[in-house]
Amino acid sequence: MSRLAGWFRSSAKPDDASATGSDSDSSRDNMAKEMEDIDDAMNSSGLIMNDDIDGAWEKLQTGDSSFHQLGLAVTIFMRCEARAWNDYKKAQRHGKARAGSKIYPPGTEYELVRAETQLMGAVVGVLHESLIEAMKSFYKLRKAFLTLDAIIAVEDKAFKEMEKAQAQAQAQTEDASKKVDEKTEVDSKDSSGLQTPVDPTDPSTAATSPSDEKSEEASLQSKPVTAETVLVDNPLDIFVHSGANMCFGILLLMLTAIPPAFSRILSVVGFSGDRERGVRMLWRSTAYSNVNGAISAMVLLAYYNGLLGVVDIVPDQKDFDEHADIVGPPREKCDQLLASMRQRYPNSRLWRVEEARQYSNEQQLSKAVEILTTGEESKMKQVAAVNNFELSIAYMFIQNWDGMRDAFLRCLEVNDWSPALYYYMAGSASLELYRDAIHRGDEDEARRQKVKVHEFYGKAPSVVGKKKFMARQLPIESYLHRKIQKWEERAKAAGIDLADAIGPSPALEMAYMWNGPKRMGPVELERAMANLKWERCTAKEEVVEAMKKEVDEMGIWALLNGTLLKRMGKYDEARALLEEHILKQDKYAFKGPTRDDYVPPAANYEVASIAWVECCNPPEGTVEEIAAYRRKKFDECQKQLDIVKVWEVYLLDARIGMRVQSGLETLAWFKKKMAY
Repeated sequence: MSRLAGWFRSSAKPDDASATGSDSDSSRDNMAKEMEDIDDAMNSSGLIMNDDIDGAWEKLQTGDSSFHQLGLAVTIFMRCEARAWNDYKKAQRHGKARAGSKIYPPGTEYELVRAETQLMGAVVGVLHESLIEAMKSFYKLRKAFLTLDAIIAVEDKAFKEMEKAQAQAQAQTEDASKKVDEKTEVDSKDSSGLQTPVDPTDPSTAATSPSDEKSEEASLQSKPVTAETVLVDNPLDIFVHSGANMCFGILLLMLTAIPPAFSRILSVVGFSGDRERGVRMLWRSTAYSNVNGAISAMVLLAYYNGLLGVVDIVPDQKDFDEHADIVGPPREKCDQLLASMRQRYPNSRLWRVEEARQYSNEQQLSKAVEILTTGEESKMKQVAAVNNFELSIAYMFIQNWDGMRDAFLRCLEVNDWSPALYYYMAGSASLELYRDAIHRGDEDEARRQKVKVHEFYGKAPSVVGKKKFMARQLPIESYLHRKIQKWEERAKAAGIDLADAIGPSPALEMAYMWNGPKRMGPVELERAMANLKWERCTAKEEVVEAMKKEVDEMGIWALLNGTLLKRMGKYDEARALLEEHILKQDKYAFKGPTRDDYVPPAANYEVASIAWVECCNPPEGTVEEIAAYRRKKFDECQKQLDIVKVWEVYLLDARIGMRVQSGLETLAWFKKKMAY
């Protein structure tokens, strides 16, 4: 037994035989065991610092605590990278790899392994709550980036050579076919010099027709060999091709959606993302029925259903072309991809979540909830947590307040991303239940729900900052902390309870953060309009009137209503509301410790999205009139997005900025398509 265990045991009284004493002994034994595990795991992991990774691995395997598993995870990355480097050098010494790749130089497969371990190590470092660790991780990321870039360059060169060889072979085939045609033409002439007609209904002549043979050969060779069309069949080539495209595709895509703080770091280490190239690579990888293809499918579906699910300015289906799938979801391809994944992995809950997201994006929220609440729960904690969070926001969009409250409270049990947000969401749902009870005259229920509102909103600020990203507080937590502080100040000034000092629905304001209106059908939109009425507020009339005079409070109400009106097709009403209560106001009226500074840039974005909808749905007219109308609305959309793009720093700039950036990429696609 270790000295730590002995030290803890020595504090126990030998003559204490009571039940309380037994519990105390047990508690001390558990504490002693934990301290012993920490001591052993730290000592074992310390061997890494002495360049003895194998020794650390062997010693850490003798323990089964979380601390030992953490040490093993670190050694796995390090051992894998070291082993891959040794195997890479060995492959280079022995020439061609054993599998005999026709595309990649010897050892490329091990270079890919090293790049993957560097990527995983970088992810772990970025998630560490330290800016220094994050910086180190970005240098690892750069190493992986350069390795993957080199592999793809080799691959592209090989495919170009194959394409060139194919073109030469096809030219030779066409020359040979031409000579056969000329000879056939001479042979088919009769003695009078006239060509003998061929009966197309005669099967014997049809089967031997030289023109048919030529057509068949041409069709077999019509597809050029490119990274998009070729399917490799060598196991080594499949591993490298699918893996490199998966890793580099994810990297390039994710780098286009990073927050501003990371952009500054990336400018230091000198690399950037490429959304088009990344998406193409991921689609390439999905052609293979292995784990690389599955991960690529997962990322693509998350990109289309998740990231682009909160974006309004995407290609209209009427304008969709072969380049549009970079900036907008190709529905048919996504359906086929999801179906293939569900067939390949029938027991995975992950693909059910993606299916629910697709239904949600198609305004079928009830169907999404049905999928998320049926079937077996995932055995993987992470997948179960994602499923529950998707269910939580789906309930919020439907405005099922009981379901929303319970689902977000369960998030506290299965996920630790933001306890403050989960309590805030539960409080927002309870507030709606409180307002419902007040308006139907149920005093007992209203009293119960009011207690819950105060309980959950009271807990949220106490756990703000528990989870950080790069040592910084999550922006969404800063936002909700300011909201609660604002209500507390108003309640104190007016001499009323917190629950009665709240203005427009906080739940629907949070729904806006996930672009809930885009997912709402006609029923949910009408319900949301009703839930945003000032009459829902439970404060006295004079207090509500005072709220309306607060520029940022009225701005929130106008922003939420304007977004709903836009989704209902009432574009003029939506634009007028945004203009009157937000865009015509002094933007400095939205600034302050407890004010909502995101409202003006969000309003400009909404005006841009209205212009885009109008651009995609022009009124009837001549071709020239339609073209002029579309160009006018395109320019309006571009102007508004450019305004938001250069907006000064505000609290939720990452969320709004992501929508703006995606919108700008869509406009760039449309501009090229229309040759503006």
